[in-house]
Amino acid sequence: MTSIKLVSIRDFIPRTFELFSKQAGERYSWARFGKDCIAGLTVGIVALPLAMAFSIAAGGTPAQGLYTAVTAGFLISFLGGSKYQIGGPTGAFVVILYGVIAQHGVEGLIIASILAGIILILMGLSGLGHFIKFIPYPVTTGFTTGIAILIFSQQIKDFFGLSIAAGSPEFIDIWIGYGRAFSTIQPLTLGIGLFTMTVIILVRKFIPRIPGAAAGVVLATLICYFLSLPVETIGTRFGGIPQSLPLPSLPALSWITVRGLFRDAAAIALLAAIESLLSAVVADGMTGDRHNANMELVAQGVGNIAGALFGGIPATGAIARTATNIKSGATSPVAGMIHALTLVLFILFLAPLASAIPLSSLSAVLLVVSWDMSNLGRFIRIIRRAPKSDTVVLLTSFVLTVLVDLTFAVEVGVALAVFLFLRRMIEVADIKPGARGIGTEIVYGNPAERDSEVPEHAKNIEVYEITGPFFFGVADTLQHILRGVAKKPSAFVLRMRDVPAVDSTGINALESFLTQCRRGKIELILCEIRSQPRKALEKAGFIEEIGAGNVRETLEEALERAESL
Repeated sequence: MTSIKLVSIRDFIPRTFELFSKQAGERYSWARFGKDCIAGLTVGIVALPLAMAFSIAAGGTPAQGLYTAVTAGFLISFLGGSKYQIGGPTGAFVVILYGVIAQHGVEGLIIASILAGIILILMGLSGLGHFIKFIPYPVTTGFTTGIAILIFSQQIKDFFGLSIAAGSPEFIDIWIGYGRAFSTIQPLTLGIGLFTMTVIILVRKFIPRIPGAAAGVVLATLICYFLSLPVETIGTRFGGIPQSLPLPSLPALSWITVRGLFRDAAAIALLAAIESLLSAVVADGMTGDRHNANMELVAQGVGNIAGALFGGIPATGAIARTATNIKSGATSPVAGMIHALTLVLFILFLAPLASAIPLSSLSAVLLVVSWDMSNLGRFIRIIRRAPKSDTVVLLTSFVLTVLVDLTFAVEVGVALAVFLFLRRMIEVADIKPGARGIGTEIVYGNPAERDSEVPEHAKNIEVYEITGPFFFGVADTLQHILRGVAKKPSAFVLRMRDVPAVDSTGINALESFLTQCRRGKIELILCEIRSQPRKALEKAGFIEEIGAGNVRETLEEALERAESL
């Protein structure tokens, strides 16, 4: 049985620090630096429209998205546990950030981002990086598809140019508002959006080396600019983008504010952890590398805190940008840092050009992103082919994400998955008779199914075997065994060869069972106890209570002990 080591020193060495170490398998060179520069510039171009689009969709400004991609993106690459990870704003956060800004304002979002960064750092330092990736697949698929539906819904307004006053962010209310405003569709705005979407799709299919989103936005912007088309742009709504980075500043903190935002911060941290580690796993699969999960979480935490101090929004590892980085020839985290520096150059020298970007063009980018995120084929495949319990988890996470709240959906989805897992463990675990003799009529076993390996023994000795982990889900079964035995035996042997672990509830059940046996003047003998259960029983004092003589290594020894008594 393999075990996962929670924390080691190597878990907290950023991959950047390995570039010039003597242990590095391939020393960093100018040739590698050239490849990283090309990859970084390419990813920077890809990240430019996405950073602005995700920030606008979340209720922020395009500048906030760029600040995030610069500060958090640089630090995630510099300190991260993956050689290829690209950090920045992503679609997973759009829904929850929209709700935080609507309820607490931009300053509330900054505080939530700082809290989420602290949580991420603690998760990494405590070794949880190895376990976050085990969030059930139906949960992540359910809320990812739900997020995609919500992103799609939020972009309809700008894509069609609808005239709608600020209203409820609820899914059903949004679509009711669209129905009422259907007559306000602006054909020119819709045409720019459709043009951008068409360019993205065609470039992806026929010229995949060119970033489709960047190509679509650039061409749409040039058409609107040179033809002076009257469509809403970043400049008309937000007043453009500042040509400098802001100075870091701390928001006003109070215990009441922190307490009110903690639940949202925890959801942001969980989503950041899941998406960043999933992105790192994808990168490992593409390159054969292996990331340090705990260091990656620490880097994500530091990046989110720094991004918030510069007025940005939460960031995480971005799967599409990370894949683009790898395909563009990246060899180290330097590519990710160059991607951030590329965005700095854009802010310093090309920010005025961003004012001309039509909002319907950015909406088209996000509509394509929402389609990619939804992965409807995978969603439908789970419904059709997965066990019913997984389908329940999937649909619950999906429906709650769309109709209620993303944070609540994640909490309920994970809790439901845990309960279903426990049910499966209970189904696997069992306490059954192990030989012919008295007690054959009770419900925990069938005489025909009993273990033929059990040696012949006196009929007043009953042998039972516990299989599977002996935890709170199955401990109650043990309490009913003596009640189900028609004639009380003189000795009771519990065989534990297939018990990999026991918890405090299982130990308490054994203690209660021992008390029951002593009341009935029945000797209780344990045998074939594995390492973890033995240590747990010794620590709890149960071995001393039952007596070392009544704990045997083999079933034969246990039966000899029972017959001698």
